[in-house]
Amino acid sequence: MKEEYIKWYTPHLSKDFEMLSFGHAGVPVIAFATSQGQYYQNKDFGLVESARWFIENGLVKIYCPDSFDAQSWYNRGIHPADRVRSHLAFERVIINEVVGRAQHETGHHKVIFAGASFGGFHAINHAFKFPHLTREVYSMSGAYDMSSFLDGYSDNETYFNSPMAFLQGMQEGDALHNIRQMNVVLGVPEHDATKEDNFKLSEIMNSKHINHWFDFRHGANHDWPIWCEMFPLYLSKINHF
Repeated sequence: MKEEYIKWYTPHLSKDFEMLSFGHAGVPVIAFATSQGQYYQNKDFGLVESARWFIENGLVKIYCPDSFDAQSWYNRGIHPADRVRSHLAFERVIINEVVGRAQHETGHHKVIFAGASFGGFHAINHAFKFPHLTREVYSMSGAYDMSSFLDGYSDNETYFNSPMAFLQGMQEGDALHNIRQMNVVLGVPEHDATKEDNFKLSEIMNSKHINHWFDFRHGANHDWPIWCEMFPLYLSKINHF
């Protein structure tokens, strides 16, 4: 399995940014880390290994970017508006640089966004904000109401980075049409603090006529073993669910 360490200076964050990629060809998968996790987390906890067969057979190429959560959503030392501005800078790195690189290297215009826990939020948020770039999205144990990170503050940018809110308010148009064209998976264990968010987002998607797979795992917990079961299963069903 080909592995590459990539580091570059990004003007969007005014710092060096790090990422691992795995594979030589296939549909690009942008796999986000969990809360404040680093670019090697998905490798260290077995998520990449769980997809080895798909990687080695050239079906997918997985990109694992570093996170910026500690400087954005989890940074209680700055104003909530600045937390979201920091997140938007990270978003520009993902869309302009990570997705751009993945498109160039694989020849695929659309990508799969994936992630567990806070990475699930990032996956859904990027997919629903940029549906024209998204082929599929897999969120495992994600949370989608970001109000707890904002200390009661709200503005236009906070609204458009809280998927529970902006999807509910989305009107008919190109964005909603494109979301309906992608494959969406919400995977959530029974014993998981994010369970309610996943049920609510699923209800909103049903109300918007967005076909999706709600993968509810009885008896399972919010932890890596179940995510490492879910991820290869979702990859095995690319364009088939």
